[in-house]
Formats: sequence, structure tokens, C-alpha cells
Amino acid sequence: MGEFFNLDNKVFQSINKIVDCLALSVLWIICSIPVFMTGYLGYATSSLIFWLVSCITVAPAGVATTALYYAVNKVIRHGRSYIWTEFWHSFRSNFKQTSIVSMILSLVAVILAGDGYIMYQYAKDGQKMGSLYIVFVIFLIFEIAWAIYIFPYMARFENTTKQVLKNTAYIAIANLPRTIIMVVVFAAVCLAVYMFPVILIIVPSIFMLLVNLLMEKVFRKYMSEEDIAAEEERNRDTYN
Repeated sequence: MGEFFNLDNKVFQSINKIVDCLALSVLWIICSIPVFMTGYLGYATSSLIFWLVSCITVAPAGVATTALYYAVNKVIRHGRSYIWTEFWHSFRSNFKQTSIVSMILSLVAVILAGDGYIMYQYAKDGQKMGSLYIVFVIFLIFEIAWAIYIFPYMARFENTTKQVLKNTAYIAIANLPRTIIMVVVFAAVCLAVYMFPVILIIVPSIFMLLVNLLMEKVFRKYMSEEDIAAEEERNRDTYN
């Protein structure tokens, strides 16, 4: 009985991780409220102005996504430090670069989605050029895959913005099978949230945890043996 109430047993550790996941998801949702609002207004009013504004309001959501990955990797996966500390540490340290990258990605997504929508309307009217909407859809899917790599990469490595964009594009293509899996998972998560909105309270952390399980194996291919050894040592010290 005493073992059951031991805070170090697996039951309490699992409960603690679930609570941490909930807390991280709430933090991410709070930071994403501005882009949720402008995105909804753009959808509800079909106004290009709101979609363009969302290219700016997406900044805190992008920074929060990087912070979410950082905290999931360090705290949830490896039990180092505390979620509040690590989330805001990453948020502050990556704010400028991640904000810029988030706005770039958002602007490209709006352009691709807008052009794709226009071409789709042409296709519905029977115009041959309308079939080009498929091209825009493919580019949009690639951008999603690219973004799935970009935010974790910025959480784990320091580099110039140009190099971040270049490296993540290369890594996404070089690891295509894993990239496809992560895009499929992303699509499944979006569908699940659409059907059951209440699960948004936990989904961001769960999705990022799944991405982390796949992504870290990819990142290790591009890390030096010294960096890998140092990280493994830090993780071992946590559990000893």
C-alpha cells in the first residue's frame, strides 16, 4: 500500500505526465488565441483582410509551437526540469526568429490556399486551367510537412533563418517516409479535433509527443557523436 502512494512509482509518474501534457496544451492554446480569432473571422467573412492579418497574429502561435516541442522533449520525454520553466525559456529565446519564420510560412500558405481556391472555382466552371488547383494543393501539403520539421528544428538547434529553412527542407525530403507519416498524423489530428473539438485541450501535446518520437531519430542522423553522447549523459543523470 505504501508503494502505491510513493510519488516515484509508475502510476504517479504517468499521472504527472498527463497533467504536464494538459498544462502544455493549455499554454499553447492561450498563445494561439490571436490567430484562431483572425482565422475564424477570415473564414466567417471570406475577407482577405483577416487572412492577411492572421499572417501577423500567427507569430505567438509559432513561437509557442517551438516552445511546446522543446518542453515535450526535455520534460515529458526525459523528465528534466519543469514545463513552465522550459516552455517560457524556449518562448523567450526563440521569439524573434520563430516569429519571422511563422509569418513567412503563414503568408505563403495564404497565397497557396488563395490561388488554389481560385483555380478550383475555374475547375468547377469547366475551365481546363482550373486543374492547376491540384498543384497548389501539393505545394500546400509540402509546406505543412516543412513546417512540421521547422519548429522542432528551431527548438533543438541554433542557426540562421536562411539555414533553418534550407536544412529543414532538405531533411524533410531526405526522410520522406517519416515525413509522410507525420503529415498523415497531422491530418488525422486535425480531423479528430474538427469532429470532437473538446480534445483540443490535450491534442497539441500528444501530437507533439508523437512527432518527437519520430523526429528525434531523424535529428540524431545530423548530430555529431559528441553532441549525442553529451545529450545521452544529461538524460542518464536525470534518471539516476
